[in-house]
Amino acid sequence: MKKLALLFVLAALAALPLAACEKPVPPAPPRYEAAVPPENEEYPGNEEGPEKEEVPEDEEDPEKEEVPEDEEDPVPGKTPARTEYVRVLADGLRVRAGAGTEFPVLGAAEKGVLLPRGEKSGSWYTTSYRGKTAFVSADGRYTEPFFLGRADERTERVIAEGCRLLGVPYVYGAVRFHDGTGLPLKGFSEERFDCSSLMQYLFFRGADVLLGVTTRVQVKQGHGVEKSELVRGDLLFFTNAAREHNAGIERVGHVGLYLGDNYILHTASDYAKIEPISAKRWGYFLGGRRVL
Repeated sequence: MKKLALLFVLAALAALPLAACEKPVPPAPPRYEAAVPPENEEYPGNEEGPEKEEVPEDEEDPEKEEVPEDEEDPVPGKTPARTEYVRVLADGLRVRAGAGTEFPVLGAAEKGVLLPRGEKSGSWYTTSYRGKTAFVSADGRYTEPFFLGRADERTERVIAEGCRLLGVPYVYGAVRFHDGTGLPLKGFSEERFDCSSLMQYLFFRGADVLLGVTTRVQVKQGHGVEKSELVRGDLLFFTNAAREHNAGIERVGHVGLYLGDNYILHTASDYAKIEPISAKRWGYFLGGRRVL
């Protein structure tokens, strides 16, 4: 019994120094694997909040999108701001029935006048002359493109009627288209006009406006316009050498259609034409009238 107890004590004493000398072994740290962020995430140090998200450089806010400088909103029915003409640079320019020197000559135009310009056919411009389609040379020695401002559609219809009749001979006292009230007159022809019969015809055909049968009636129609306020489509009234010393309305002796930039469409002593208003004619100017 004593022997068994002694063995138990010795075993206990033998174990005591070993426990006192050992250092505690800390628990093994948990094992970590390299973190692989999901494809749609970034490391915390590179994250930005939603408020700081930037629009890619090649995108813009749709509300701030600008129309390219060379584009404009198309405007249905928009008309050009100017009207195209041919300016004659040499006296006696031949107006032909076709685009070539082999075609018949319809007439001639003097230096400085304007003709309406249509499409170009080879080395020829399409134009209008005496109610027909005609052609003039596009050679820069004889003609050049020219432009005048454009008015409203109604005014342009009146002017277009006049351009169609360029070249028609002047005949003093030519039969009018109507009697001043719209009643047609017998004997009228598009082959001859004087100044007031031409204006009456253009305004009736182009704008359904009834003008009187003479300049001294027409000068009372519409409302007066000062020279500084003239616009395309106004009527211009003049006196002349035979009437300048008359009194009142008897001074009126000529009428034409103002086209702007000092150009007039009228017929005086030879044929219907568009030409610059000379200083001499301005010296006879009495006033303008606006009937449109």
